[in-house]
Amino acid sequence: MSDLRGFLREIDDETVRIKEPLSSRYEIAAALHRWDGDKAVLVEEVKETGTRLVGGVCGSRTRIMRGLGIKAEDFYPAVLQATKNPVKCKVGDGPVKEVVEEGSLRDIPVLTHFEGDPGPYITAGIVYTRSPDGEHENVSFHRLLVLDDRRMAIRIVPRHLYRLTQMARKAGRSSLDVSVSIGLHPAVMLAGALTAPFGVSEFDVANNFLGGSLKLTECEHVDALAPADAELVLEGRLRLDEQATEGPFVDLSGTFDVQRQQPVIELAGVMRREDFIYQGILPAGAEHRLMMGMPQEPHIWEYVKGVVPNVWGVNLTVGGMGWLHCVVSFEKVRDGDPKNVLMAIFAAHPSLKHAVVVDSDIDPYDMGQVEWAIATRFRGDEDLLVVPGVRVSSLDPASDQEHELGCKVGVDATRPLYKDPEKFRKAEIRVSENLKRILDKY
Repeated sequence: MSDLRGFLREIDDETVRIKEPLSSRYEIAAALHRWDGDKAVLVEEVKETGTRLVGGVCGSRTRIMRGLGIKAEDFYPAVLQATKNPVKCKVGDGPVKEVVEEGSLRDIPVLTHFEGDPGPYITAGIVYTRSPDGEHENVSFHRLLVLDDRRMAIRIVPRHLYRLTQMARKAGRSSLDVSVSIGLHPAVMLAGALTAPFGVSEFDVANNFLGGSLKLTECEHVDALAPADAELVLEGRLRLDEQATEGPFVDLSGTFDVQRQQPVIELAGVMRREDFIYQGILPAGAEHRLMMGMPQEPHIWEYVKGVVPNVWGVNLTVGGMGWLHCVVSFEKVRDGDPKNVLMAIFAAHPSLKHAVVVDSDIDPYDMGQVEWAIATRFRGDEDLLVVPGVRVSSLDPASDQEHELGCKVGVDATRPLYKDPEKFRKAEIRVSENLKRILDKY
C-alpha cells in the first residue's frame, strides 16, 4: 500500500483516536503536543469543518522505518540507493479525484498552532512543480500561511524550488503551476524531505521506496502532478510577481522565526477524496524534527565514510531540533581522524551548529552515553574545534539570522590512541547464559 490510510491501519495500535470534536485553533495542536513523539493522533471531527485530521504519523524513528519497510541499520544505504536510482512513476487516475472542485481554503481544517501565529499554517504540504521547459521537476516540503480563502504565502529557501522560480522568471513567466499534496504515506513524506539532485522528482525516489507502486495523477486545474492516492491536493499558481508577509512561524527551535516577504500561491482548484483526512505536522514537534533531520543523516554518513572506513551511526539529535546538533560514532584509526570527521560533518550539513564525534563503543542515539564520552574522553584545550564567522542555519536564534552567520563548534569525545586504553574502558558485569535466562523471566 502506498497511501496514508493503509499505513494508518498498520499503526492502529500506535494511534490515539479522539471522538470529541476539537477546534483547529489551538485545541488540535494541544492534542498533538500531548502525544508528541509517542502516538499518532486521529481527530474524528474538526469543529470548524466536520472533517477528520491526523498528525504525528512520522513522529518516531520506528514508525518511519516501518513506513519504509526497512530495519534501522539499513536506513542510510536504502535512502542513498533510492535517491541515486529513482523509479519513474506511472500516471493515471486515483481516489484523490473523487471530488474535483474550485474549492476554498476555508473548507480545509488548517491548524493555528500557537498564540502569536499570524494565521493558520499548512505544515504537511508537499509542493510539486516543473521547469518551464518541462525538463526539471522538484518535490519538497514548504510551510504555507493561509492569507484568505484563495491565497497562501509560501516560504522558499535558496534550493531547488527557488532555482526553478528563477528559471521561470528568465523565461518571462509570471507564475509557476504547482500542486500541494496533503495526506501521504510516510515513504512519500520522507522522499519529499530529501534533497535529491536538481531536476529529479522526489516522487520517483518515493516510488523506489515503495517498489514501484506509487502512481501520480494529472491535476485538473493546473499543469502539475500529484500522488493519485493523496487525501487532498491543492492546485495553484505560484506568483512570481506578488509577495506577502510570511511569519512569524514557530520553527524547529520552538521560537518564532522572523517575518519575511515571500511569494504567494493562488488557489486554482482542489482535488480530494470524498471523506478526506487532513494531515498536519506540529511545528517544533518530534515529527517536524525527524522529517528535517533524518533525511540529512545518510548524506552525512556518506561524507564521513569518505574520511574513515567504518561509521556506526549518525544522529541529528532531538535536543538539537533534528537540525543543529549532530553525533557521529565511528572507528578511529589515527588520532587526527576526529577533526577530519568533524570537518566532513560540517561540509555535509552546512546548517549544523555543534557536532560531537565518539568512538564505536558509544551509541550515538543514547545521549547518556554521549555525555559520558564527553565527560571522560574530551579535553577542551586539545579536542575542541571552533570555526567562527561561517554559514549557519537561519533557524538559530543565537546567530545573525538575516545573514545566516555564526559559529560552529566540534567536540572530539574519542579516546586518545596513544594513551592506555584501559583508562577509558567501561567496566562490565559478566552475565552467564544461565543467569540471562533467569533474569529474562522478570
